[in-house]
Amino acid sequence: MKKGTTIITLDNGYHLWTNTQGSGDIHLLCLHGGPGGNHEYYENFAEKLAEQGLSIQVHMYDQLGSLYSDQPDYSNPKIAEKYLTYDYFLDEVEEVRQKLGLDHFYLIGQSWGGALVQMYALKYGKHLKGAIISSMTDNIDEYVANINKIREDTLPADAVAFMKQCEATNDYDNDRYQSYVDILNDGYVDRKQPKAISHLSPTMAVPVYNAFQGDNEFVVTGKLKEWDVRDQLKNITVPTLITFGEHETMPLAAARRMAKTIPHARLATTPEGGHHHMIDNAPVYFDHLATFIKDVENDHFHD
Repeated sequence: MKKGTTIITLDNGYHLWTNTQGSGDIHLLCLHGGPGGNHEYYENFAEKLAEQGLSIQVHMYDQLGSLYSDQPDYSNPKIAEKYLTYDYFLDEVEEVRQKLGLDHFYLIGQSWGGALVQMYALKYGKHLKGAIISSMTDNIDEYVANINKIREDTLPADAVAFMKQCEATNDYDNDRYQSYVDILNDGYVDRKQPKAISHLSPTMAVPVYNAFQGDNEFVVTGKLKEWDVRDQLKNITVPTLITFGEHETMPLAAARRMAKTIPHARLATTPEGGHHHMIDNAPVYFDHLATFIKDVENDHFHD
């Protein structure tokens, strides 16, 4: 398979940016978070996994609306209704798989991407060799309870009250409000912020993020309020790695329950890792990931 960038044309006529790194017979397809984030934290995965002794091809792409891929006009209600849905993004994964020629592959998803991994394993699991759910719970209710607790534990009571007041009036652009969001992000989302993936202007696909999440990671006002697959997890049959940071937005208690519910699952946690623990504590994160893939490849996986 060709290394580097390939632009694929979807059946709907839009174009997606894809990139492949590494070599070997093992394939890993990467789903970014957000929704509306991008592929960038996957750019060194082939290199880091090679350091762990894995010859692997890592495939990444920007989902529709994100960074290098086409940007639909989501201000058009018909376009937003058609493409800002769970079903669209799930079936987009399957179409990317087909157009890249992948089968019996590993699928990893970070945050929102982890939701897509869960849905993909339930609907298209026959194509998977293994699934990696990175920093994503199986329901939004426990997430909301956890981020509310984080706010109360991290910020003074008056700051929490002010944030709630801004949220009640949709005053998300308030500078004081955003300063508190920055404090929470620094503690639980991006604990380590490498200059290599910084940009002169924001790269988040705001319309996509707003539609599903809301203004920031510590409030959920969009379609993710509906997210709940707790009663379906028992139907994921492929070997599954659940990997969470130990100091992040997603509730570890939910991760432990998920690992018990999925028939063949393993939980690995990353010390000092926030929501982006592949950056915060890369050595531990990649050791967990490589060990999982090696165990599945060598038929040594034990849940």
